[in-house]
Amino acid sequence: MPAAPAYEAKIRDPGELARWIGQCARPLVFTNGVFDILHRGHVTYLARARALGASLLVALNSDSSARSLDKGIGRPVNSLADRLALVAALEAVSAVTWFDSGTPEALIAACRPEVLVKGGDWPVERIVGAALVQARGGRVMSIPFEHQRSTSALLKRIRGVPE
Repeated sequence: MPAAPAYEAKIRDPGELARWIGQCARPLVFTNGVFDILHRGHVTYLARARALGASLLVALNSDSSARSLDKGIGRPVNSLADRLALVAALEAVSAVTWFDSGTPEALIAACRPEVLVKGGDWPVERIVGAALVQARGGRVMSIPFEHQRSTSALLKRIRGVPE
């Protein structure tokens, strides 16, 4: 059996965060989301996020956490294992992990990022973990969308549902 692809080393168990978080270069940028079906908007956003620090940690909603977000029937389309692999394979991503709860607040508190980011549809004051990061002198940013793409709209198009 050939060795595992190199990107798999970027997939990190949240239960072992204390062991691996020190390997992430600082300043650390943190973002989170479902990242169900990757598209140009996702990869551009992640590249912009990565440019804000020395490393980028992406936390994915687990399958049950993603289902609780009411993104539609059959979501997520891709399993957590597949989403982790795809996000880990992106050049901009330094590490990828996951969370089972409704929000990544505990993960943000544990990894102590210097920069916390979300996409342009999130006002800074609504970003989970913002107060934690700002209390330590960190930055919280909402990165504007450069490409108007969404997984929900893509799925409607694939299914032949009019927008």
